[in-house]
Amino acid sequence: MIHRLKAFAPIALAGVSLLASPAHSQDVKLPPTMVVTAYDTGTAGFNIAVGVGKMMKDKYGTDVRVLPAGNDVARLAPLRAKRAAMSAMGSGSYFAQEGVFEFGTKEWGPQALQLVLSTVDCNGASLGVAKDSGVTEIKQLKGKRVGFVVGSPALNQNALAVLAFGDLKQSDVKVVEFSSYGAMWKGMVNNDIDAAFATTITGPAKELETSPRGIIWPPLPASDKAGWERVKKVGSFFFPHVATCGAGITKDKPVELGNYPYPIFVSYGSLGADEVYAITKAMITGYDAYKDSAPGAGGLAADRQTKNWVVPVHPGAAKALKEAGQWSDEQEAHNKGLLKRQQVLAAAWTDFNKSSPPSDDKAFLDGWMKARAAALTKASMPNGFE
Repeated sequence: MIHRLKAFAPIALAGVSLLASPAHSQDVKLPPTMVVTAYDTGTAGFNIAVGVGKMMKDKYGTDVRVLPAGNDVARLAPLRAKRAAMSAMGSGSYFAQEGVFEFGTKEWGPQALQLVLSTVDCNGASLGVAKDSGVTEIKQLKGKRVGFVVGSPALNQNALAVLAFGDLKQSDVKVVEFSSYGAMWKGMVNNDIDAAFATTITGPAKELETSPRGIIWPPLPASDKAGWERVKKVGSFFFPHVATCGAGITKDKPVELGNYPYPIFVSYGSLGADEVYAITKAMITGYDAYKDSAPGAGGLAADRQTKNWVVPVHPGAAKALKEAGQWSDEQEAHNKGLLKRQQVLAAAWTDFNKSSPPSDDKAFLDGWMKARAAALTKASMPNGFE
């Protein structure tokens, strides 16, 4: 049974020119203003984006405006409307590329998102659980209240992937829906729910840690092969990771959790290679100025990039990484395959919409998922969402 606490309200934005006359520093040419979207204020993604923005202001004179948005749809809408250049996303970047969940609607479909830079650091990404719930293992969340966010397949699917470690499905817990990530974590503090997905370094998790409820991260030991097999069936982008930082976690008290790159700075493939090259080069050369600005920012180093992931690197970003000595022929080949995948998905979407698809939302999504699967099978590419 799903309880809805707050209605989703999309954000409205004034038009912003992305690429007016550029600001110069060395051979990097950035626009005078740039808009970046991110998770809610105080989250790891938002804080890191602010740190990167300050570096761009100090070093290149570029005013970076970071817009917080509560879910993936709201984060990507300004990019699609060409009002923002980049977004600090989570695994929603993968779901958007694939055209699944909230992106399997008539209004969206597969989105050609491409990576700029991403971070994997000392943090983990999992279900944070209120300590006063008495839960110490994922399987003990059976019957407990778990937060979901309307319009955020990343957060919701990630929560389900972690639950799968404990052999639990959505029907085994009480789902409570919120309008945004921030609202969900306020719900944790207010005892509206018992568990919510997050990165361990997010501000709201720290808030819960210092609240009367407290926080615990039930472990996902890498040695539990069956548990991890179940995780990867729901979230193929996760990998085992030892977290040594975050709310209630230290180097002396690490926790075996899961992780994936977050935040993942993405742009649309349609944004020019020169523009993305400039942004990426600025982030690489200005690394020392922001690496300590927020927990997790250190993971944006060029030599710490996750290789051969599930979303392609933008050609402009690949050029900057190659110049930094962090791009191989193997990565180039893998990247070309992922760019081809985006073309296959885009063609399948076009063909599906030409076939007079059903107007009913559920029937439309069902039809699209079948057409998507058929197109990927024909191209000898994995489905990822059986």
